[in-house]
Amino acid sequence: MESNMNSIWVYLAQSPLLWLTATLVVYHGAYCLYRRANFIPLFNPVLVSVLLLVVLLTVTQTPYQNYFDGAQFIHFLLGPATVALAIPLYRYFGKLKQMAIPLLGALLVGSVSAVVSVIWIGQLAGVSETTLRSLMPKSVTTPIAMGISEQIGGLPSLTAVLVILTGILGGIVAKETLDALRIKNRTV
Repeated sequence: MESNMNSIWVYLAQSPLLWLTATLVVYHGAYCLYRRANFIPLFNPVLVSVLLLVVLLTVTQTPYQNYFDGAQFIHFLLGPATVALAIPLYRYFGKLKQMAIPLLGALLVGSVSAVVSVIWIGQLAGVSETTLRSLMPKSVTTPIAMGISEQIGGLPSLTAVLVILTGILGGIVAKETLDALRIKNRTV
């Protein structure tokens, strides 16, 4: 009986459909947990999904490439999802145009400080050049950061995790930081 189960698992583990389905089911469960936790950033469904999938792949001793062969469809959809972000930008274009100078200033200062601080802290910590290159694009959206990381010699998968962690950390501390600085303008 155990031999039959093992053969079935070996067959299923090679099927791309299994890993696509596993990814969608795990994400759905993680999102339900996030909703039940009242959207606390620490329970971010992407982070929880990644952790659960890492445990699943480790326990089943499934190589990452086998997993990715099934999950690549979701990876492919990251590009169109990023392009879809243009819709709200278009909707609020008038307001964005009015705030162009402060926005451009904040983007410039934020971008430069993010990259410089990563390089400085990474060098102080003695991280490898590849890790440092994976850290540098951590402050943009996941698909864009992965593309940048690949172009500059980083590890896109490490960059993806770092982008998610950066977003979660920002979600945890942003409100409290704005409150402490007495910034009340919630401009949309």
